[in-house]
Amino acid sequence: MKRANVKADRLAALFLLGFALFNYPFLAIFNHARLVLGVPLLYLYLFVAWGAVIALAAVNASGPDDP
Repeated sequence: MKRANVKADRLAALFLLGFALFNYPFLAIFNHARLVLGVPLLYLYLFVAWGAVIALAAVNASGPDDP
């Protein structure tokens, strides 16, 4: 049986993932005075997580509606 709004369900799950990634527990884990390739660890985490959420949204938007 096919579900009607697979993309909408994936976007809702992606929102929850983004909400979790940019909330206190994960931000506290990466909030250290360390440099990775000359970039502070927190900034690197923020940009990588932000890019991953955008990439997942793009994949979801460009894919077919069928599961």
